[in-house]
Amino acid sequence: MNIPRFASRIALACLPLVAVAQQGDGTRVGFPIHVFKPAKVDPTPERIAQLKMPAGFAVDVFASGLKNARVLAVAPDGTVYLSRRDQGDVLMLKDTDGNGVADDEPVVVANRSGAHGIAIHDGRFYLVTVRELFVADIRPDGRLGPLTLLVGDLPDAGQHANRTIAFGPDGMLYLSAGSTCNDCNENNPENATILRIAPDGKSRTIFASGLRNTIGFDWHPATGELWGMDDGIDFLGDDDQPEELNRIEGGRQYGWPHVYADGRIYPQSTPVGQITKAQWKAASTPMVLGWTAHASPMQMVFYRGSSFPAEYDGDAFVTMRGSWNRDPSSGYEIVRVRFAGGQAQSITPFVTGFLTDGGTTHIARPMGLAVAKDGSLLMADDANGVIYRFSYQGTAGSAATGTTRADAARPTPAGPMRKLDVANSGLPIASERPALRTATALQVVSGSIVDGATIPARHSDYADGVSPALAWSTVPAARSYVVIVEDPDSKPVAPFAHWLAWNIPASIDRLPEGLQEQPRLTEPDGVLQGKGTRGSAGWYGPHPPVGDAPHRYYFQVFALDRMLDVPAGSDRETLVAAMAGHVVAEGRLVGLYAQQVKPPK
Repeated sequence: MNIPRFASRIALACLPLVAVAQQGDGTRVGFPIHVFKPAKVDPTPERIAQLKMPAGFAVDVFASGLKNARVLAVAPDGTVYLSRRDQGDVLMLKDTDGNGVADDEPVVVANRSGAHGIAIHDGRFYLVTVRELFVADIRPDGRLGPLTLLVGDLPDAGQHANRTIAFGPDGMLYLSAGSTCNDCNENNPENATILRIAPDGKSRTIFASGLRNTIGFDWHPATGELWGMDDGIDFLGDDDQPEELNRIEGGRQYGWPHVYADGRIYPQSTPVGQITKAQWKAASTPMVLGWTAHASPMQMVFYRGSSFPAEYDGDAFVTMRGSWNRDPSSGYEIVRVRFAGGQAQSITPFVTGFLTDGGTTHIARPMGLAVAKDGSLLMADDANGVIYRFSYQGTAGSAATGTTRADAARPTPAGPMRKLDVANSGLPIASERPALRTATALQVVSGSIVDGATIPARHSDYADGVSPALAWSTVPAARSYVVIVEDPDSKPVAPFAHWLAWNIPASIDRLPEGLQEQPRLTEPDGVLQGKGTRGSAGWYGPHPPVGDAPHRYYFQVFALDRMLDVPAGSDRETLVAAMAGHVVAEGRLVGLYAQQVKPPK
């Protein structure tokens, strides 16, 4: 066999292989699989000159020699910040004379092992590592004050350790926590999600789930809707799974690991709790658009500058770092996501040519992406350590996308990101809603919680997070029971739902301690659990902010005259609506919990 000159880096691994995925239902599917990694070569001026982009655009080198250049963020004054994961630091770069080239040498402004996602908000700088979120004041010269730990217990990372963060138009911080694996049932519900975190780090919820690794996400400047590119599953062959563009809405699930793309079923995995893949698919939101498989989407930004032609207003750009599980290679480019009326229409190449020598070598693996103060587009290459600057040299025309320059200058609407807050705030707890009230009472007791007394720490999410045992007096007319646990003292969303369980058979008058945190239980068999305010199914223990006065936790049990046709994983309002008119008895006990000392991370 003749090995081409540039293919020697991993030639034997490029031979077609066949992987067979098999599960207990007899599924058997074969895929041709390639591992192909183009070799890195120097970004010489001649190679950079071969980059292809639309007419009128030009490329310059903003900075070089930066090694593992990852995430970019630009401050209001134009200062550029760059995280470097392998070096564990953050660099500051300035272009004070406006010539499109960074002045002097970059300055290290922060050091933390695993430094990756960065964001700037209200004069403060936020940095996330694998497990920690930090904040620091930005000094007048652009340097950072001391880093303060806000969160120290982010979920373990596994395969996808590169957390990214951004502030939404609602002033909340959004953090992408990728999956620990290629395809698996995660033990921690915060993996494969986008988390929503208060700027002070005192509260967080799961905003959306079923996202394998959405490193790049941003908000449409006119609609305020969140969009992101999710990194697809590997080992499905050269042309599957497409990279997913999703409109990411609060409370939704996006398919991973059992369903992907436009509703295709992943053949190897099996949902927990005997949930069928058809049921998982019905609860999942399909992608809006797909892009070439294995291209590996990275940072994503909507264009908010004014130096590009107006037809780019309201469009987004995404870096594609490049494949390793495909032959020929995909990615190694910047793509443009075209929008009209706030809706994604297509994905097209914007800058290509980072793959060289017929696709056997590369000069860059595109990673970071940001719009500079002058409206140019900055791209960080984490292979050769270059920041590229793409600028438009022609004259900007009139807008043609339904988004005007005036729209781009206005604040991004916050309504879509506050939708869940509005829907879930200011409500009475379930047992005080008129539609669920009844004159018949049942008694609720617990082996570890005394009515009106402090809840043991082991039930708190600050400690073991184990669900308590509950028991209740039986009701002859009952056909099923429902458990709802709520905290009316939470802020800003109240009441905060900590546990939703329904279709508990009438023959059962108790639940044991330590139930599984999953949408369907197999013991007691068939009991369904919903997503509480945190955004995960099953028990989520008390977690009031440290220093708060004791919060009240209402353990409410309802006897119903029927089983409910409510899908597993549903939210509180869906459950409550289905219960209306069917409650034949209800009872509750109240426990108290306060956390005065912040536990070690």
